[in-house]
Amino acid sequence: MAKHILIVDDTYDILYLMRMMLEEHHHQVSVLDVGAPVVEFVRVNRPDLIILDLRLTDISGITVLRELKADPDTSSVPVIAYTASMGDADKVTALITGDPERYGDTRVLRKPFAIDELLNIVA
Repeated sequence: MAKHILIVDDTYDILYLMRMMLEEHHHQVSVLDVGAPVVEFVRVNRPDLIILDLRLTDISGITVLRELKADPDTSSVPVIAYTASMGDADKVTALITGDPERYGDTRVLRKPFAIDELLNIVA
């Protein structure tokens, strides 16, 4: 089933490749290259899923994740958080295990990851 997916990453090549791959699988894709407007974008556009880089230039992806999950208007949107940083991955895993009611629909992917792995989670 096609989903509306928001990708948040400050690297153009990653945005382009993910968008192309997800659109080939018939998903509607929106992109943001900064984290600050994510919560408002999600409130207005109600994507089915957010794919969030944890290392953004303007704000930490972990901060964005916390803001999303603290806001009643955005907390129900599942998030796939990805990073090359073991420390960031561990921080998000700790959020998930520490508060599964709030973060239970959050998944963590370590870069590099296989595209098939992402597609399986999106499906």
